[in-house]
Amino acid sequence: MPTAVVLRPLPEEPIGGIVEGRGEPGLIHKLQQRRPAVKVKDAMHKGVDWVSPDTPVTELAKLMCEHDIGAIPIGENDRLIGMVTDRDIVCKGLSQDSFDARRATARDVMTPGIHCCRDDDDLAKAVRHMEKLEVRRLPVINKSRRMIGILSLGDIKQFGAR
Repeated sequence: MPTAVVLRPLPEEPIGGIVEGRGEPGLIHKLQQRRPAVKVKDAMHKGVDWVSPDTPVTELAKLMCEHDIGAIPIGENDRLIGMVTDRDIVCKGLSQDSFDARRATARDVMTPGIHCCRDDDDLAKAVRHMEKLEVRRLPVINKSRRMIGILSLGDIKQFGAR
């Protein structure tokens, strides 16, 4: 069940940078050429939920495998507080000598603080925001500030290919 989130929305001003240097030649250009403007809600993955920061890392890994995903939002007290990616589990967890996978929780490996976009934001604007932040995924919120999905580079690439 999606819950309320307190997040940093996309800035109103355009952000520099383009996708061309990142392996997606002309993706922003393709998105901007479509009329009317493509919205985040058109490309995002819907039906995303979060887990508690006390969720064991082993359970996170199982969820990622089961749902074929690379990131899981972390929420507490009806607020989104962070994100755990497969890379977080490896770099902040497994690669550390003192890491005990049987006792570790999402809080131990999560990246705190969340950036997001709104479902009615232009998709090209969200892509520029992802580039600036150097992230592969952004939670998507609606006007009620409820998380309703996630926008990933894979979603954008698939949408651009349509």
